[in-house]
Amino acid sequence: MAVTSPSSPLSALTLFLRPNRNHRTLSNVVITAASIRCFSSPSQQMDDQRQPETTKRVVVCGGGVIGVCTAYFLAKKGAAVTLVEKSCVACAASGKAGGFLALDWCDGGAVGPLARASFNLHRALSEELNGPESYGYRPLTTLSVTITESRSSSPSGDSTIPSWVDRPARGPRTIGSTQTTAQVHPQLFTTTLLNTAVEKYGVDVVIGKLEEVRVEEGRVGSVVLEGGRVIESDSVILALGPWTGKFEMLASMFRVYGLKVHSIVLEPKEPGAITPHALFLSYHLQGGKAMDPEVFPRPTGEVYLCGMSAEEEVPDDPEQIVGNPESIQMLKRVASNVSSHLAEGEARVKAEQACFLPCTDDGVPVIGELPGVKGCYVATGHSCWGILNGPATGAAVAELVLDGRASIVDLSRFSPARFVGRRKVKV
Repeated sequence: MAVTSPSSPLSALTLFLRPNRNHRTLSNVVITAASIRCFSSPSQQMDDQRQPETTKRVVVCGGGVIGVCTAYFLAKKGAAVTLVEKSCVACAASGKAGGFLALDWCDGGAVGPLARASFNLHRALSEELNGPESYGYRPLTTLSVTITESRSSSPSGDSTIPSWVDRPARGPRTIGSTQTTAQVHPQLFTTTLLNTAVEKYGVDVVIGKLEEVRVEEGRVGSVVLEGGRVIESDSVILALGPWTGKFEMLASMFRVYGLKVHSIVLEPKEPGAITPHALFLSYHLQGGKAMDPEVFPRPTGEVYLCGMSAEEEVPDDPEQIVGNPESIQMLKRVASNVSSHLAEGEARVKAEQACFLPCTDDGVPVIGELPGVKGCYVATGHSCWGILNGPATGAAVAELVLDGRASIVDLSRFSPARFVGRRKVKV
């Protein structure tokens, strides 16, 4: 991918990441490849050492939602932040996820407090950044619905089911209200947050592949990028998502694997007919096999459907991730059996895609300082809740790095130290 080095880094990044301000409403925003291109600053030593010695220099590796949120809150607290991304900001799951947010769905588990804090922080960020206009933040009513494929095409007649769900459906159950569930457009959320971090707080964005974290006497000293560029730093945050397992420093300590999830984005001819109801389906194929696809209408006028997941090897390059044709075709089949508005001929297919969710063996994210390596932190393994938990993770890591402890949420349950003894750490 070609990168640009314009004379004005800020104006270039703003052009590539900012939602189109010429449009008055989010429903008119058009996302193109150009609007999410990335910028790499020139390789000059003065860029990496220009900050006063009293300012803490932090390198965040990873341009997904976790890395971007971390960079945002670090810079807001006064750190000199460099964000390193090897491909393009929000190019993987952070651009292709559903963007669904839930206050209490993780209650009872380790992630519960993190999710609650992050759901509330999403609301605060939306007020700060004009989320409804900038990235499609809105509360949702969320339903669980059962759909069974059959020859009959008559709707159920149940008033609980939205009118646009006009195929046979039964057993509707409200599982989230506008007080407890919401959504964002994940790509717009991530890029809006980064654009603000660059414009308002001076975050520097570098496109380059992380090769090494240099450790001197048990403390981080710098990171080395492919091609030899060295960025001096006081702290490093590794927010590598499903690529965590490809970085030996982390892979030697714990396992993060990739769960490949498919999705399609549809543009109905009558977007105004689609009400803001998120659907979690129990979908039964002819023959009895059941699936659990999800349907998320967006205020952009699009409808997002996802499902068909399987553990697969994560490719080195995010641009190499493509959907399996059979899985994509199944999602189209589901769409047509949910609503006539989503059937072929009534909706245009805007995207057929796949992404990898970063998952851990114990189902708990890994957030905290690496044992034995002062100044080196990790934030990964959020599975399907990365967009939800991005803000609180970023805010907590920023506190941990700059203040020595996190107050927004207790990070002890997420510490990488829980893996000590299972694998040998190599630095």
